[in-house]
Amino acid sequence: MTRDEIIEMADKADAEADNVLNMKGEYHPNWHQVRDEIFAKLVAAKEREACAKVCDSLVSDENTIEYANGAYRCSALIRSRGQA
Repeated sequence: MTRDEIIEMADKADAEADNVLNMKGEYHPNWHQVRDEIFAKLVAAKEREACAKVCDSLVSDENTIEYANGAYRCSALIRSRGQA
């Protein structure tokens, strides 16, 4: 991840924490915890997608069907980790 992507996710986490707590601009004792949990989820999702794309990139016309199916299953399983 680039520095800009991390900053973008941090900004998004800040805004989402404000929305979750419905207290934009006001102090809330749990704001940092909520923001940090949202930020962690955003980072994990970004990393999962990057890993899944590596699996997707392994598929080519030169691969056997079994290899391609394995790569697709791998990417699907990685993406599904964020659904729980």
